[in-house]
Amino acid sequence: MKFLFVGCAVLAMFMGVATSQAGQERPNIVFIYADDWGWGDLSCHGNTWLKTPNLDRLFSEGTEFSQFNVMNPVCSASRAALMTGRYPARYSIHQHFASPKLNRRMNMPDWLDPNAPTLARFLQQAGYRTGHFGKWHLTNGQTWGAPLPEAYGYDENSVFNGGAGWPAEGLHDTASDTIDFIKASQGKPFFVNVWIHESHTPHRPTAESMKRFEHLDEQHQVYAAVIADGDNQVGQILDALKAMGLEENTLVIFSSDNGPEVTGKTKDVERNAHGYGTYYSVGETGGLRGQKRSLFEGGVRVPFSVRWPGHALAGLKNETTVLSTVDILSTLCAAAGVPLPTDYQSDGENLLSAFNGELVKRTRPLFWEWRGYAGTHDLWPGLAVRDGEWKLMTTYDGKRVELHRIPADRAEAEDLSDQYPEVVSRLKKRAFEWNATLPQKPDPACISATRSESLERAQSPQGFSASVEK
Repeated sequence: MKFLFVGCAVLAMFMGVATSQAGQERPNIVFIYADDWGWGDLSCHGNTWLKTPNLDRLFSEGTEFSQFNVMNPVCSASRAALMTGRYPARYSIHQHFASPKLNRRMNMPDWLDPNAPTLARFLQQAGYRTGHFGKWHLTNGQTWGAPLPEAYGYDENSVFNGGAGWPAEGLHDTASDTIDFIKASQGKPFFVNVWIHESHTPHRPTAESMKRFEHLDEQHQVYAAVIADGDNQVGQILDALKAMGLEENTLVIFSSDNGPEVTGKTKDVERNAHGYGTYYSVGETGGLRGQKRSLFEGGVRVPFSVRWPGHALAGLKNETTVLSTVDILSTLCAAAGVPLPTDYQSDGENLLSAFNGELVKRTRPLFWEWRGYAGTHDLWPGLAVRDGEWKLMTTYDGKRVELHRIPADRAEAEDLSDQYPEVVSRLKKRAFEWNATLPQKPDPACISATRSESLERAQSPQGFSASVEK
């Protein structure tokens, strides 16, 4: 479905201004999204060998949501849900964007539809200055003709993992770019995505961080250094906000796009001139089952904390509210006093009251689908649904099912499907009904013109493993 925003731009801007007349200054918003950073990769979550002092400070100064989920266990789909407030499969984004050829095999487009609703566009239309710095991956470096970030509502950007031929491709100093953007905002409310590279491969730790962790074995030294470098970027941004006097009126969020990468088996072929490979991916889930590419909690439950002075309670750990990426658009627009267009169809809900310290319960279920390869590390569930305390995982044919009561069983260690057949029947029905609403083919307008393989030749994605995210 296409969404047209030209007609609602003036209305959104007017109503956003009207809301701000209530006397409260609109908050600045900084969204820091890490890559493959596991729930257990924080020292404040009990990790004994990783050091994250800046993130520990951020979490202690805000409210942590211990039941936060992303809506897909890999990068591109997770980020599409965050940007749009809609399930990524509604845009035929089932996993990460690969080459156009592999996207065809996964029955995917080559980029996120630029006509999709986006948080950045809604805030931009309401008078916010918008920026995106760091990773993009809402297309692929082998794809020509992909829309630039400006098409999605960003005034300024400097990205890596963008489309073929894009300017300034390659890794950047994401924290410095972000700080420059904030300085240039000059009193205008701003929204900025800070999508850092850590802890995705290839790992490129600084010499200073490697020196700091030389007491660890090689695998853990590299990973600890990478985590420290990511934590340092967070610290630079927090320090800059304080130095510029913006700390009190800036809402800062930290999270991750999915759980930690699976550790590579050998290092001989993993290390090259571009950095260290997956042999050094020894991130932790903090006892959660599964990792990246899994619909179990280790793949989709990630760190999430909100620092918003005067609103989010410092030091509160919210273990009640089930929050997800599809809720972020509606919630942040509400925080900014920006009404949503009447034709916007959200898959999430506005949970601003939770950002303001209330232990609220969500009213809508959450759905996942996964069309990546099947193999080890609990990758078998193709569909999942969370409704209240219940989470059900199933294959697409419904022959294999598990039912867990969360958060009581956060490790998903006890399968209760035999004990609660009525719950299994109800949730399985909901999962299959939801899956039936998803498009069967990607939008042809989001297919690279230089890679015009016929959509009719698209192969079944089940069991395909050649496009696993690198």
